[in-house]
Amino acid sequence: MGTAMIWGAGGGIGRALAAKLVADGWTVIAASRQIEEGDEPALHRVAVDVSDPDSVARAVAAAGDLVDRVNLWLYVAGDITAAKVADLEPADWQRIVDANLTGAYLAAHYSLPLLAPDAHLIFLGAVVERISLPRLAPYAASKAGLEALAAVLAKEERRRRVTVVRPAAVATSFWDKVPFKRPPDATEPSQIAEQILELYHAGRQGVLDL
Repeated sequence: MGTAMIWGAGGGIGRALAAKLVADGWTVIAASRQIEEGDEPALHRVAVDVSDPDSVARAVAAAGDLVDRVNLWLYVAGDITAAKVADLEPADWQRIVDANLTGAYLAAHYSLPLLAPDAHLIFLGAVVERISLPRLAPYAASKAGLEALAAVLAKEERRRRVTVVRPAAVATSFWDKVPFKRPPDATEPSQIAEQILELYHAGRQGVLDL
């Protein structure tokens, strides 16, 4: 099929994407903070801290040693916390913004030379209108910034497709980090992975709600 690179491959959606892509015959570069052992020959794991420019550059260099080009590039890394602005520590603000926004910039910045001319870049966003809630300032702000980053990148990389996917509630460990109850109808990561790949094959781009 081609080669895909997943940033945040250790999370629920990242793992689901990797499994689906490998099953569909893709070669997959799985970048995550923690490296898990595995015997899938089509799945190559690289360690990365998306908040560290040098770490991101090393991860891309490692990917370049494994594959010639990346056709499908996905940034699904992220983090969340819940605290009022008055109580939020600067370090916690920075951690969330790094995971959701700065890391996306760094990953894209260093990856662009490795991407195929017609590569598709997909960022995992959020429905900002629904998450602009008390105690979610860094998460909401970084996801809004991600949409702006992707919009500018799409204008700069006109031969490539750039997409922000905005799922509703997803059944991942994110809910363990916030004092909100997970909705009973939260979508399973495997379903999100299937929807993302459907829009990839359909050639869709822009900001898309799943």
